[in-house]
Amino acid sequence: MRVAVVRETREGETRVAIVPELVGKLTGLGYDVAVEPGAGTHALLADEDYTEAGAVIDAEALPTADVVVSVQPLGPDAVRRLKRGAATVSFLPVNQELSLVADLRDVGATSFAMELVPRISRAQSMDALSSQALVSGYRCAIVAAGMLRRFFPLNMTAAGTVQPAEIVVLGAGVAGLQAIATCKRLGAVVKAYDVRAAAAEEIRSMGAKAIELELETLEGAGGYAREMTEDRAARQMELLAPYVAEADALITTAAVPGRTAPRLVTAAMVEAMRPGSVVVDLAAESGGNVEGAVAGEVTRIGNASVWGGRNVPAQMPGPASKLYAQNIVNLLTLMTAKPGEGDAAGSGGGGVFAPDFEDEIVAGACVTHDGAIRHEPTRHQIEGPAIEGETQ
Repeated sequence: MRVAVVRETREGETRVAIVPELVGKLTGLGYDVAVEPGAGTHALLADEDYTEAGAVIDAEALPTADVVVSVQPLGPDAVRRLKRGAATVSFLPVNQELSLVADLRDVGATSFAMELVPRISRAQSMDALSSQALVSGYRCAIVAAGMLRRFFPLNMTAAGTVQPAEIVVLGAGVAGLQAIATCKRLGAVVKAYDVRAAAAEEIRSMGAKAIELELETLEGAGGYAREMTEDRAARQMELLAPYVAEADALITTAAVPGRTAPRLVTAAMVEAMRPGSVVVDLAAESGGNVEGAVAGEVTRIGNASVWGGRNVPAQMPGPASKLYAQNIVNLLTLMTAKPGEGDAAGSGGGGVFAPDFEDEIVAGACVTHDGAIRHEPTRHQIEGPAIEGETQ
């Protein structure tokens, strides 16, 4: 069976779905690996790196593949080139890609969305949202350090003492904790807040001070926060305002996949910051935690420079690709039957792509299969509610 690694075509995407060092993992499972020419170029990976690892470079990799892996979802033209019954594995934001999901259904493709992989212990090695958030959190801290025109660490010299920068981080998921850790390594004084009670201890474990607002905690499913009421949001902003005003740099990382990012900071709160202050909003692409942040741009609000994140992991394509590729390989390994397992296995020298839809991870990540939309919320949006008695 053949796995195709395609060249990303969406603007600004520099990552690649498989890196050369992991080609051997796929060939070891029994797959032939075909890579489109130039697939790894933006991640500084040459075609020769792939061929030396055991892959072949093939401009027709996509239409001949049994499994197609990518970072961004395939475009409509690429979907129509898939052979019937082929599988795709990629990020696939279903709420924003309804027409593409319908296309995948209509061509009979089996599609898996990496952001739908369940957040359970057994699936941690396949959790691409977390691996890419790790990259984003680090990048946010480096951006803040680069934009802020002062030292992060304390410096004591014969000429005098330079006080450390004070950083506030809002949101303490994977990205937020990595931002905290990186700012601490650079020597800054860091304070952080998250609406989840469990996050306070994690913040302190990174050497930062947890901001306590004495508000109701908002623990949600899958480690994410629940949505807050307007009254609670207003009270939270009021209590956070003095911390934001005192910060040299503010980093916001609060986001939930598939939903609009919560508004945590108003423009008025940013206007109260000191001259030269910096705001880094990782969630700008999904609506923004900071009022006035624009994805992919640096704007001015009062005396502060506000950096809006846009496809932040792609700004560090080397490590981001390596981590994502490992997530992909781990998921494919789960869905590969070894010789002798299953009806189709055993006829060749290697394993066979045979996803077990009874498996919680496989079922959770699957969007379309065999001409049907299996992800129920997406099916409901595209096809309407199920008819009573209809087979699911």
